[in-house]
Amino acid sequence: MDSDTKGVLLMVLSATSFGTLGVLGKYASAAGLSIPTVLTYRFLGGTLCFWALVAYSGKLRVLRGRALGVAVLLGAGFYAAQSGLYFLGLEYMTAGLVGLVIYTYPVLVVVLSYVFLDERITRYTVVGLALALGGVAVVSGVDPAGADPRGVAVVLAAALVYAGYYVTSHVALDDVDAQTLTAYVLPSAGVSFVVFGLATDSLTIPTTGYQVTILAAVALLATAIPIGAFFAGLAYIGASRASIISSLEPATAVLLGVILLDEPLAAATIAGGLLVLVGVLVIQRE
Repeated sequence: MDSDTKGVLLMVLSATSFGTLGVLGKYASAAGLSIPTVLTYRFLGGTLCFWALVAYSGKLRVLRGRALGVAVLLGAGFYAAQSGLYFLGLEYMTAGLVGLVIYTYPVLVVVLSYVFLDERITRYTVVGLALALGGVAVVSGVDPAGADPRGVAVVLAAALVYAGYYVTSHVALDDVDAQTLTAYVLPSAGVSFVVFGLATDSLTIPTTGYQVTILAAVALLATAIPIGAFFAGLAYIGASRASIISSLEPATAVLLGVILLDEPLAAATIAGGLLVLVGVLVIQRE
């Protein structure tokens, strides 16, 4: 198998694995697992797996001083907030629609870069933003059965926070590669949910085999595997092609929601989802 094919397959694995998070979140909620519990096990379990992969590759880099402090704050602040809002959105919306709405974050990255970094706005930016937000409007306005307005607002907030994480990390840590940053962000986010869970008495220990299985799937299938596959695939095919293949993530979320959760697949969902995907691809073309 040539390197190009390996890269494509790894990115497909990454995107589709990330797409399982919404469905697994629904399963976790139905099993009586709180959001702090799920995210604690997700990030701490994912940390162990990801560190093992990075250490095996010999690319684990030690951060100190300011770089370490910024990485910890990004994880405990931005990434933890984004994840919490994502799972909160699952309480109001279908897994598929949450996957679609959260995928607006690349467009929001461009907007934040314009506002705070004085980067230019081009016709691609305007068209991409209009298409993506138009897609969200179609989904939330025409498909009220699956898209609670509160859920749309919460998941859009999650997308905005993640865009803020992306922009802040590139400005504050422009000399730290994404793989190293991820190795510190994951445990920082996990510890923040341990603290939050203990403070709110919402952190629990799984008591059944089913709960353990769900938490293991969230940590491994929806966290460590897609992150590891993403960085491995990136080395083969580069960022531009990787970003295009990543559009399989929201499509996977919608498909799994229909198959595994019997979620409705309205025409509005398809139309709005396509608008979001096309808007993001237009932005990424630039």
